[in-house]
Amino acid sequence: MAETRTVRAAAVQIAPDLETPGGTVDRVIAAAAEAAQKGAEFVVFPETFVPWYPYFSFIRPPMLSGKEHLHLYEHSVTVPGPVTQAIAQAARRNSQVIVLGINERDHGTLYNAQLIFDADGTMVLKRRKITPTYHERMIWGQGDGAGLKVVETKVGRVGALACWEHYNPLARYSLMAQHEEIHAAQFPGSMVGQIFADQMEVTIRHHALESGCFVVNATGWLTEEQIASISPEESLRAGLRGGCMTAIISPEGKHLVPPLTSGEGILIADLDMALITKRKRMMDSVGHYARPELLSLNIDQRPTSPMHMSELIAAGESHEALAPARTAESDADRATDQRVANLRRSAG
Repeated sequence: MAETRTVRAAAVQIAPDLETPGGTVDRVIAAAAEAAQKGAEFVVFPETFVPWYPYFSFIRPPMLSGKEHLHLYEHSVTVPGPVTQAIAQAARRNSQVIVLGINERDHGTLYNAQLIFDADGTMVLKRRKITPTYHERMIWGQGDGAGLKVVETKVGRVGALACWEHYNPLARYSLMAQHEEIHAAQFPGSMVGQIFADQMEVTIRHHALESGCFVVNATGWLTEEQIASISPEESLRAGLRGGCMTAIISPEGKHLVPPLTSGEGILIADLDMALITKRKRMMDSVGHYARPELLSLNIDQRPTSPMHMSELIAAGESHEALAPARTAESDADRATDQRVANLRRSAG
């Protein structure tokens, strides 16, 4: 039978705080509380919203971006840490599932990360954007397949991708194959102009149709004062306007409420989960409409690491404990060499 459950979702489009350390976190908590007052059980915020998206990198050459980049390092988020604790408390207090984009600092590298907090405050997923886009490659490191996961939450099975990861069909398919029910999409907003918003709309509506899931998409917003603070040159400010498409899409590819394309606001919509079965009855990309014997996805979900230790050393074994194994290997190599020499003499 089709599921009769309904989830009230919120997509948040607000401006970050570019001046006050921690100010954007306060805005996130306030917006989550406002959405809770409207009954929202699932809330999505924009890409790398905390502390802010690195807009400077889009309009400034790398040679002139060092100061802003270091400033971003200073205020980026360690996971776990005070920011994740604050958001976890908000999720628990509001009984909400919260999806938040952050700049994650892991020692000497920043990452574009997406965090999902369940309604009890548990952080159930931290994932990193697998390939930063264009100018972003000077700002963030690359993520790995460990975060390409769909997680069980109070509202259902949730997956997430950031921005142009939605142009990677295999990344999307990895979540589809895990039967995501609600997809959290995040874009920076206030960039590139109307063409960015138009392309974004096509992308999220297509994913909803192809995956047979709901898509809740959040984009950021910059005020004119903030744009002026990022660039003193009017000719460059045009690149920091437009490009907003905060929206909530059904599995049939329809807007459930009119999208928000400018200004601040919170979209609210009820997700009728029965629509997932209605769509997949006709076309299930990872079920009856798939041909896995012809086409399938191979995914490596192991976390990447710059250092690997042998099992014996990792278990605390000493170098002396490894000596017998090394001696046996040397003896075997010498015996092989002797056999090869004997064969050559016989052949001669």
